Amino acid sequence: MSSPMPATAPRSSKWLLWLIGFIILLGGLFAGYTWLVLRWSYSSGERAGYVQKFSQKGWLCKTWEGELAIVAIPGSMPEIFSFTVRDDRVAAEINALMGKRVALSYDQHVGVPSTCFGETGYYVDRIHSVE
Repeated sequence: MSSPMPATAPRSSKWLLWLIGFIILLGGLFAGYTWLVLRWSYSSGERAGYVQKFSQKGWLCKTWEGELAIVAIPGSMPEIFSFTVRDDRVAAEINALMGKRVALSYDQHVGVPSTCFGETGYYVDRIHSVE
């Protein structure tokens, strides 16, 4: 007479648990990487010029995207600096100063994995008028 075999989960069930665990691990790594690149600033600085374009964009993740025209010498072609604003308070300040010479303070974030956080890597956090 043979003794009954102990009950164990079928092989396909164990494989499925490993797959789900692996997917959860990858999701956690992706979330951790995204958090890190959004918190760590590669560089920071300030640029002065005239905001010539500023609008809110995005299907799911709404961000403010803009262009700053930097004119070194009157009559010359301006250099265009594209930037992103994620704070509505800063966006309201930029809208109030449109048409005036302004200075934008920004942090550059390199390696952001999605355009959901902004189309550029330059995130503006302050603006002030330049006389």
